[in-house]
Amino acid sequence: MNNLKTTNTLLLILVVPVVFYLLNILSFIFIPLVFSMFIALLFLPLLRWLQKKGIAKAISISIVILIIIGGLKIIAELIQLSSREIIATNEAFIEKAQIKLVAILNSYQDIFGVEQGADTNFLNHFLNKDNFGSTISYIGNTLTMTLMTAFFVVLWLAESINVQKLMNNTILKQKHTSVKTFMKIEKDLIKFIKVKFLVSLGTGIFTGLACYFFDVSFPIFWGLFAFVINFVQMIGSFITVILLALFAFVELDPNSILLFFVLTITGVQVLFGSILEPIFMGKSFSINIITVLVMLMFWGFIWGVPGMIMSIPITVFIKIILEQYPETRGIANIISGNDTVIPLPVKK
Repeated sequence: MNNLKTTNTLLLILVVPVVFYLLNILSFIFIPLVFSMFIALLFLPLLRWLQKKGIAKAISISIVILIIIGGLKIIAELIQLSSREIIATNEAFIEKAQIKLVAILNSYQDIFGVEQGADTNFLNHFLNKDNFGSTISYIGNTLTMTLMTAFFVVLWLAESINVQKLMNNTILKQKHTSVKTFMKIEKDLIKFIKVKFLVSLGTGIFTGLACYFFDVSFPIFWGLFAFVINFVQMIGSFITVILLALFAFVELDPNSILLFFVLTITGVQVLFGSILEPIFMGKSFSINIITVLVMLMFWGFIWGVPGMIMSIPITVFIKIILEQYPETRGIANIISGNDTVIPLPVKK
């Protein structure tokens, strides 16, 4: 018996690194596959509501796909609009930033007695359009990922990829093959994704409005940036505040207006990220801060930025699965950072 247990442990130690290696190598498949699953879960309640109204499944899926395409179209228009604004004011912003940076370097030289180099046009060199030669390749990769994600979303919604059967045949096959258990997992995931999406949307809208009212350039761009980066738990809020504060330092005079702007965008992050999100999520979705940081680093290492964005939904998914088994419920409690015992569904 001990030999069998030792053998299983050794096999697990050997298999886990191989799995992670495959996840990294085949990221071009797994990233759109996992990302599409969360998108499909976001629209699954709408799909079921349409079917309850007697609308055929094919038509319901078509309506949901049209809504997704419409949302992507709006995002594309906003990106295009913000890009035009950035291109139109590119030179003016560089000149203004150059003046501010030179003034800071001069002050640094006067205070510490450090000589400034002759070349002060480093910002122009950094932002030179000729340095963005990989842009076309990046756009091509992004377009490929988007098309693959859209394809998988259709498969999820059409149930060509049936998550319930897959989980019942693998993870839940031993004791929890009931539809009730799967529906609980699905319901919790849908709630998490909906709340996270709405909180991120609110963060993006109010960040853009703050930029607009304080006359900071590119409010649409910063709103979109805050919306996307907010999906990166904890770190996203810091990145938004720091980058916007640095950008506003160039745009605004270093007086009370700049201070009020930084306080405003910080307040937006605190309101949505630290107050509203925990209220709507509830204690059942709480995750230990250490777990959040570890998962961000781990999935960021495996899949880069997309991995960081999806790290928390993946962690929530793993946590919900672990809660279904008495043997692994302790690990789920460690992930959530509490000692609450979550009862299993009682079979009658």
